[in-house]
Amino acid sequence: MPVSSRPARPRHFRIEVPPALRALVRGREWTLSVLGAACGGVAGVVVSAMGLAVNALHELLFARPPGERLSAAAALDPLLAIGVPVLGGLVFGLSLVALARWRPGREVDPIEANALHGGRMSLMGSVVVALQTIWSSGVGASVGLEAGYTQLASGIASSLGRMFRLRRRDLRILVGCGAAGAISGAFGAPLAGAFYAFELIIGSYSVASLAPVGIAALVGYVVASQFEPSTLGIGTLYVSHVIGRDLGVAAAVGLAAALIGITLMHAVALCESTLERLRVPVYLRPLLGGVVVGGLAVISPQVLSSGHGAIHISAIPNIGIQWLLTLLVLKAVASVISLGTGFRGGLFFSSLLLGALAGSVFANVLNALAPSLALAPNVYAIIGMGALSASVIGSPLTMAFIALETTGDFWLTTAVLIAVIVSAVVTRELFGYSFATWRFHLRGETIRSAADVGWIRDLTVRRMMRPDVRTVPARTTIGRFRMVFPLGSTSQVVALDEDKNYAGIVIVAEAHASELDDGLPVREILHHRDTSLLPGMTIKEAVAAFDKAEAEALAVIGGPDNRQVVGLLSEAHALRRYSEELELRRKELAGE
Repeated sequence: MPVSSRPARPRHFRIEVPPALRALVRGREWTLSVLGAACGGVAGVVVSAMGLAVNALHELLFARPPGERLSAAAALDPLLAIGVPVLGGLVFGLSLVALARWRPGREVDPIEANALHGGRMSLMGSVVVALQTIWSSGVGASVGLEAGYTQLASGIASSLGRMFRLRRRDLRILVGCGAAGAISGAFGAPLAGAFYAFELIIGSYSVASLAPVGIAALVGYVVASQFEPSTLGIGTLYVSHVIGRDLGVAAAVGLAAALIGITLMHAVALCESTLERLRVPVYLRPLLGGVVVGGLAVISPQVLSSGHGAIHISAIPNIGIQWLLTLLVLKAVASVISLGTGFRGGLFFSSLLLGALAGSVFANVLNALAPSLALAPNVYAIIGMGALSASVIGSPLTMAFIALETTGDFWLTTAVLIAVIVSAVVTRELFGYSFATWRFHLRGETIRSAADVGWIRDLTVRRMMRPDVRTVPARTTIGRFRMVFPLGSTSQVVALDEDKNYAGIVIVAEAHASELDDGLPVREILHHRDTSLLPGMTIKEAVAAFDKAEAEALAVIGGPDNRQVVGLLSEAHALRRYSEELELRRKELAGE
């Protein structure tokens, strides 16, 4: 059963706070920081609750001892390793069928919400995504929980903002606060959480957004650490001193990481398109994914779930290159298959694990080729972790701060920063997308980040046109037209045919030209007969139509099959409105 690519229709949040409190929040900048702190606290609870739920599923379904990570297991019962992902995939697939009937379409994630919908997200839809992510990771699919964390935390933040009827820019910031608190709590890294919000969810940094996002990240970290201080972190890697030559080698790691990241993103799309071509029903795809992931888990349980328990492997001294490389390939295949067959989750933590493995392999291979280098594999595990994640997630500073907050080593962070810069630049040049924006591209969207472009779609011809159109029958003579529309009365008049449909535009100044005969019908001097605008066109499409037609004004008709005139739009007015909106967005970015 196909799943619609349309966004699910948002369910309006009916609860609203008293007008006096709304006025206070809208009128004072510091109140947004208070709301941001609340969102950060909720995000910390979300992170802890989802993590505990997944761990409980692992204990129940895979018979794991309490407190032991699934991906840290040395071995699993083959029956459980295969059976749980297969049956879990079947249940997940069947749930998609039921969900498609209850909520047709797809849910809007925080990036798309901020880019196109002014921060508006469905709370119920976010809960559904979080539950799907918990189940997917709980049955062993090789996906990260971070997509679920940010979806639910940002969805709650969006609903809170709509309760207070926040302005568009403030609602977008509050959605970023939810994501900042979630990432901060998940990794124990407040700076990384804040810059995740700036780079990915809000799409920019401004003075106005610094306080609420920063406070949200701090509160999210504090709250999550109270529930589960260390189990969601990645602080299991060792730290060593970084010397000058490591900076050059780090750039090479960044290049390799970019190529691996691009390959991963293409592979997920290839998996999805292959299943589409084979016409495999949507509800059976997770089952097939469970078969593959379960088979890989028999070889190495480290491929299961997000991989929190396996990331320390990349930093174990003297571990064999062959085993690291095998685990790298198995985890990559498991992640691609899990996402490509429809399990819900993300590539965030998977890319961290894959990057750590790749960085360790890189260092071990160079040591084997040139023993005098004596590169520290544990250091390059951290460098590779940041570089590959920067390629896949598209947030270089976030990854640099994760390295800094995880290790506390500024020199190591310098090497990581070089690697993530190289990785990000190469990925943008060769591919042009992060994993999230690549998914948008495959659905036909043109957005490349969370920068607010939704206002362009909201600024439609219907909103800008003049509905009081002056019209004239196309059979009217020039003489009669001159009497009804003297010079200076208006610039353009829309002509209608016998069926009162659009026929063209009469330029008043041209109709008053002395060389025209009074008895000539105006249909002989009509312009833009085959060019018109539609009410649903955006400002961008309208300006393109003006340029193509070389017109100062165009008529607006009811639709492709309805040529009745409903309005008139001039190029000057459209450009003025466009400039006003651009200036408004500039002020928002500057915090004015």
